[in-house]
Amino acid sequence: MKPVSCYIDYKSPYAYLALDELYQLEDRLGRSFTWLPYTLDIPDYLGSATLDADGTVIQQDRSPHQWRKVRYAYMDVRRYANRKGLTIRGTTKIWNSSTANIALLWINRFNDPLAIRRFNTLVFERFWRRDLDIENPDVVAAALDEAKVPTDGFGDYLAGPGQAEHDDICAEAEERGVFGVPALLVGDELFWGREHLALVAERLQEN
Repeated sequence: MKPVSCYIDYKSPYAYLALDELYQLEDRLGRSFTWLPYTLDIPDYLGSATLDADGTVIQQDRSPHQWRKVRYAYMDVRRYANRKGLTIRGTTKIWNSSTANIALLWINRFNDPLAIRRFNTLVFERFWRRDLDIENPDVVAAALDEAKVPTDGFGDYLAGPGQAEHDDICAEAEERGVFGVPALLVGDELFWGREHLALVAERLQEN
């Protein structure tokens, strides 16, 4: 049976939109994926911008082409979010999601797939409603606790081995071809985007 690695980033609306379909795929196949972080470097391909609470741009480093891509992306994710009954509010800055992503690695230590689902759902929902600060270690630890994940030692993990583990996983993902999320590696075959989940199911049913 080929292993499946599922890469996500909590600041990706596309990963959020794929969440329920990924859960359904796990359930239908009767297996749990290995959920891993891939922290996106958004300024690298979309530039950066900071907005105030009213949505006015107060700082930006984007070309007109990049702004068109960003505006289209939000239009696209919102129309799909509306179909799912999800809320996606545009972010006011480029977030560093590594703290929340390291928390995902922390949960993997406990071999509890349901805890991963609880944490994923909680963080994605609240972040995209602008109700959760994914950069704040205390807020992320509270989310772990609410998701019924042990938090004793998380602070030390976050400040030490967690960051190194996160960086190694992201580097390895890039070596294997990952460039965005959601991404699934079925063995060594890469699938990017929720539109390929039916093909992923076919591949897994073949093995």
